[in-house]
This record gives sequence, C-alpha cells and structure tokens, in this order.
Amino acid sequence: MTGRFAPSPTGPLHLGSLLAALASCLDVRTRGGRWLVRIDDLDAPRCVPGMADTHLRVLEALGFTWDESPVYQSARLDRYREALARLQAQGLLYRCGCSRRELANGREGGAYPGTCRERPPPSGPTALRYRYDRVPVTAFDDQWQGRCLPEHGDQGDPVVERRDGLPAYQLAVVLDDYDCSVTRVVRGADLLSSTFWQRSLQGALGLPEPLYGHIPLLTEADGSKLAKSRHSIALDASRAPALLVEALALLGQQPPAELIRDSVAQIWRWALTHWKSQHLAGRAMLALPAALY
Repeated sequence: MTGRFAPSPTGPLHLGSLLAALASCLDVRTRGGRWLVRIDDLDAPRCVPGMADTHLRVLEALGFTWDESPVYQSARLDRYREALARLQAQGLLYRCGCSRRELANGREGGAYPGTCRERPPPSGPTALRYRYDRVPVTAFDDQWQGRCLPEHGDQGDPVVERRDGLPAYQLAVVLDDYDCSVTRVVRGADLLSSTFWQRSLQGALGLPEPLYGHIPLLTEADGSKLAKSRHSIALDASRAPALLVEALALLGQQPPAELIRDSVAQIWRWALTHWKSQHLAGRAMLALPAALY
C-alpha cells in the first residue's frame, strides 16, 4: 500500500496543505504502507524558484518522512509525451483553439462541450483535449465522500497538453501515480471532480485505478473560502507542535489539549496510535473555529 503527497511549488504550504499531507500519511502509515512525496512542478512558468526545497524543509520540520527520494514532474516530460502519442493513436485527442477569453465569457458555457472535436485543426497555438466521452467511467466509492456518480455533461473534455506544449496536470498525475505504484490517493475534496477524468485516462491507457479518499474542504468558520490574509498564509515551521495538533483537531481526531506541549515526535506517536479515519466520513467541509489563532 502506497500513498503520496504532491505539492505544487507555485506558493508556500498552508494549513490546507498540512491537512492533506497529514491525512495521506496517517492513512497509509497506520496500514503498514509506504508514503511518498512528489513535486508537481509541471507548470514551470508559475513555479517559484527554491519553493520546492522550502516545501521539503517544512515537511521535515513538521515530522514527515518519506520512503523514496521525491519525484519531480519536470523530469518526466518524455513519459507524458509518450502517453500523449498513445492517446493520439487511439483517436482520443483533438486540437482546440478556444481562447481563455472565450471560455471565461461563457461562450462555451461552463464545462467544455467539445466545440473543436469535429472541426479541422485551427491555425496558431492550440491545446490538446482528451475525448472524455469515448472512455466512460462508472461511479466509485470514495473513502470519505461515499458513492460518487459521474456527471458527463458537467465534466467536459480536459486539456492534456497546453498551448505552450507542456503536458497538463490531468494526464501527468495519472502516470505519476502509476509509475510510483501509488495505490491510495488522499487529497482535498476540491479535486474530487478531476477523479472522473483521471479514471477515464487510466482506462484509456490500461492502468489500474488507485483507491481514492477526498478529505473535506477547509473553510472559514462561516463556511466561506479561506481568507488569504489569515489561514492560507505560509506554514510557520517554528510552530510545528501547535500546527500538528491543530491539524489533528480539524481532522476530527480529538487530540488532548496537553499534546501541544509535547515534541513533534511525541505528537506523531500519538497520531499514529489514535488515528481514526472514520471521523472524516460524510463531511463536505471542515470549518475553522473562529478563535483558532
């Protein structure tokens, strides 16, 4: 059994990142499994120089350990392009010239409906889209969100190669998880809808599906999106014990108040002994207490 945490070095780790990493790590460690770190640095123009190393240092300060050297997506471009060629040979890709402005203005109406599917390839820079409709997927059982049903009309055709020629996330993550033997994917519920695209790509490429668990989204106390000025700020590794205890509490683990006075190693021992994944079941959001900080 293998799990992973895959931060993108486009910005610092924040409290939501810690929740995903902690849930993923505890989920597999308590089952005797392996845990890996992958650096999702595929979007090179948005990556901050040195941020990947900062991520690793922060994770180490918080007591995380991983079983293999981190994998960097930027070193795997040939692997992604090989998969694109396979999908192209199956007739599952098409060139799309729709601009972001057209999509943002609602010309395509939310999910991409396949406007360019039957058109001749447009001139100029284009993206490659995947024919999601040709490899349908069934419902799946998520570890915490329960039965999840595919909604083809709302999904549209995902981009698998960007206009700038870079392979896109939806394809890369499928190959990364397979090549690293990942069998349990634990991440935030904001990525739940992407699971249907990824399962379809797994089917098209003949790859096995991992088990999925999407933890509830972290919100402000009133249910609104996290305010950048407060809880989306960078994790302060000097507060490691407090951060770990706060994260465990948000994950429903009910750590004792006095645990905050213990060392990082002691907190991890408590967490590994007391982890109860069922406390996350059926929850769509994790609301921050108003007085958390």
